[in-house]
Amino acid sequence: MTDVLRRGRASLAFSFFTQGATFALLVTRIPAIQDRYGVSDALLPVFLAAVPILAGVGSVTTEQLVKRIRPSRLLRWSQPVVMLALLGVGSGGVMAELAVALAAFGLAVGALDASMNMLGVSLQRTYGRSIMLSFHAAYSLGGILGASLAWVGAHWHLALWVSYLPVVAVLLPAALVGSRWYVDGDPAPVADEAAGGGASGVVFKVLLPLCLVMTFAYIGDSTVSNWSAKYLKDVLGSSEQLATVPYNVYMVTTLVGRGIGDFGVRRFGAVPVVRLGAVVAAAGFAVVAAAPGAWVGMAGFTLLGLGLCVLVPQTFAAAGRLFPGASDAAIARLNIFNYVGFLIGSPLVGALGDAWSYRGAMLVPMVLVLVTLVYARSFATRSDRYGGGHERPRTADVGRGSNGL
Repeated sequence: MTDVLRRGRASLAFSFFTQGATFALLVTRIPAIQDRYGVSDALLPVFLAAVPILAGVGSVTTEQLVKRIRPSRLLRWSQPVVMLALLGVGSGGVMAELAVALAAFGLAVGALDASMNMLGVSLQRTYGRSIMLSFHAAYSLGGILGASLAWVGAHWHLALWVSYLPVVAVLLPAALVGSRWYVDGDPAPVADEAAGGGASGVVFKVLLPLCLVMTFAYIGDSTVSNWSAKYLKDVLGSSEQLATVPYNVYMVTTLVGRGIGDFGVRRFGAVPVVRLGAVVAAAGFAVVAAAPGAWVGMAGFTLLGLGLCVLVPQTFAAAGRLFPGASDAAIARLNIFNYVGFLIGSPLVGALGDAWSYRGAMLVPMVLVLVTLVYARSFATRSDRYGGGHERPRTADVGRGSNGL
């Protein structure tokens, strides 16, 4: 039993890692994609917005599919589609091919994100202690790898397909092999279902606070990914080379924070960790907004990584505790607000920066992240502590994992 769970945890962590690398390879090469297909500056936002919108559709569809198909099966087949769609983006030649590839990427990534987190929450329930942050740490590590490989491709002026093909050729077969050991958890026992609706379904009013936290966290994240370089260069007067550093620093501190975050949840509980993360992230935005120069600005982005990194994994975990008998449906719905935050964040900061100032624009995600403090108790609907640091297996479908699909 323990070996099965450990293999399931390792294989799921590899899936998170693979998706982190895949997504980073796409978003960090957007200028090269634009040049390859001749996408105008006016049309580019349409393509960029279409991906998270379709991902939301994929997440909604996943909520219905998991009523008949196990999350492990959806994950097993959506991940290759995402990777092949990435390769399609890099190897196409006309704009219609780009549109098809991005549409496939968006739809599949919605199913992938939802099913990955479904399995993560069910495994955490089975372990009886916090492990969710470790999966997202693997995602951050993959993101660092993908961004680094994208830098190599850009530095050596490699064609997109040349950059993408070796990654897909290595990670896709490995992910398929690893998918044999995915473990589908069973819903929580009926006795645990009083927390928030249980098997009777997801009450959106109860889920709404977590949806807002998810949205605000991704507004903060998209602010860093889309505006950190421009902010450092245009507002704080850094060199173009130095302006590329904040996002890398942010990713590294995100990895560090997630790597140690599970220990904090086990020791202090989810509520204090989420509150601390929100305060640290807000302090990071405040430092960025008030920074007199580039190095202080980078210190602010460092704080942002340490603070924001805990919010999203703990939000998924809290949804599983709120609806122990319907956690898959809750996670699929919650996952939609990942994309809502991504869609809102970048245009919001850009519009405020143009109409007001970019320093002032940084205060808006700061305030939104602080709203998390209002909803922090939603992270402790059931027992807020994972005791003792010991594995306390509950139930897991170890006999009908992906091996028999």
